[in-house]
Amino acid sequence: MRTAQIFVGLILFCLLTACADTRYYLQSAGGHLHMMQASRPVAQWLADEQVAPALKQRLALAQRIRRFAVTELQLPDNASYQRYADLQRRAVVWNVVAAPEFSLTLKTWCFPVTGCVGYRGYFREADAREQAQLLAQEGLEVSVYGVPAYSTLGWLNWLGGDPLLNTFINYPEGELARMIFHELAHQVLYVKDDTVFNESFATAVERLGGERWLATQGSAAAQQEYATFDARRRQFRALTQATRTRLAAIYKENEPLAPDLPAQVAMKIVAMNNFREDYARLKVSWGGYSGYDAWVAGANNASFGAQAAYDEGVPAFEALFAREGQDWRRFYDAVRRLAHLPAAERARALKQISTENLSG
Repeated sequence: MRTAQIFVGLILFCLLTACADTRYYLQSAGGHLHMMQASRPVAQWLADEQVAPALKQRLALAQRIRRFAVTELQLPDNASYQRYADLQRRAVVWNVVAAPEFSLTLKTWCFPVTGCVGYRGYFREADAREQAQLLAQEGLEVSVYGVPAYSTLGWLNWLGGDPLLNTFINYPEGELARMIFHELAHQVLYVKDDTVFNESFATAVERLGGERWLATQGSAAAQQEYATFDARRRQFRALTQATRTRLAAIYKENEPLAPDLPAQVAMKIVAMNNFREDYARLKVSWGGYSGYDAWVAGANNASFGAQAAYDEGVPAFEALFAREGQDWRRFYDAVRRLAHLPAAERARALKQISTENLSG
């Protein structure tokens, strides 16, 4: 890749990911440039005698998953996930999310191409935490979390596409498949200013695709591993959804009142305490599995609000997939039709699909 090509690509990337100021532009461009420079075609990694056999096995698995995504799920066939990079860190970016003390509605940042989104991403964790501190000083509840992958929405496939990364290459087989399916789904379509629609659609694709991969390609061990992990995830998300519903009711019921009303604060504290107590009971039923401990320890309005974007519309998309005869092309066409609707009408249509599925 020539330097000029990389630079032009990074300008595009900056527009996609939120360059609202010079400093943010520099860290976005520099971070993506480092990632692309670190990446090499998977074929080179597989041919390199210095590469550990375990990594080669994972890269080969990722290529099989990618082929499955194209041939079976009708996801885009392009340059993405045909390169690999070891970033020597645990996340590719760190997202910052923020919400008021008595609301689950996330603060948004608006950018030229992606529109308004409820997060701001940084390639350096220190930069993310610096931004979080500034937001906290404004009285917002803030959460910072590492992200294993992000999508450039297909805009940079000519530059090498989105690479496989060390941040997720060693995920359990089912989770690795879901990750690749999720990120490729963002290249099918992206709706400006509608994070919930975009993330719920991609999450539905990853769930449905992941289940199909394991059912047709996965070993018995991979299927069992996934079943255990996914059962815990579903239980945890049911718990967080119930808590979001309770918090939303507390905030809505008290909207006419002063936001610092002691009773409202007390109700919020009780709801959060109940959440942590219920989680402790879940852990016991899981035999002490502690994978969600860090999330629970830092749970606040911001983290609950961020999780909602990935969960809220999933049942509607899964119902739409079933309604379209589990045909991937028909499903994507139906989703594209929804994407062309005005935002309010699109939300009503998704809600109606979900309601019809429950009543059916």
